[in-house]
Amino acid sequence: MAGCVEARRRPGPWTAWAARALGALLFADAVSYVVALVVAGTFSASTDLPLALCDVAALVAAAACFWQVPILVELTYFWGLAGTLQAVITPDLNAGFPHLVFFQYLVGHLGIVLAALFLVIGLRLKPRRGAARRVLALTAAYTAFVGLIDGVTGANYMFLRSPPGNWTLLSVLGPWPWYVLSATGVAIVLLTVLDAPFWAGRRRVRHTARLAH
Repeated sequence: MAGCVEARRRPGPWTAWAARALGALLFADAVSYVVALVVAGTFSASTDLPLALCDVAALVAAAACFWQVPILVELTYFWGLAGTLQAVITPDLNAGFPHLVFFQYLVGHLGIVLAALFLVIGLRLKPRRGAARRVLALTAAYTAFVGLIDGVTGANYMFLRSPPGNWTLLSVLGPWPWYVLSATGVAIVLLTVLDAPFWAGRRRVRHTARLAH
């Protein structure tokens, strides 16, 4: 949060370098996880492909930090604070400190949350009108894609075929498959709450635009 405050107080070229450094860290963390499994000979296509939403969010956040494309920033913001933050609070992690996977999980997930805050709060890259709906639609489409892969391969990415082994937020959303529907409802609420702080600003912009014409 200190970086976000400093970026607002002292904007300048350093903020672009800070964003790129964070993006590089996220990309390196995502790649290192797969490489470490391959080197150890434990990589499995049924469990270790970067298909979980947080895995994709890490790559999206890395790209957003480098190029700051609006849709990438919006995905980072909503996925980071509505989804990844929950994974930080209730991690599905089988490795403890000081295992390498523990640090990869921590750096990747906290990095996504930090990227979301730095881009939107620090750099003032606010979600556009309709951003929550776009992110929800893209999330639903990606979930359907992963569900298809799970169905064909028998994998369980995004826990679409069975619940996680550890306690997570899904544990209080009902049994499978009902927690998938419950999670959708929770996602709609969270995206709406995260979008709400920008409503007044968008109304002011529209009002100013109408007066200008």
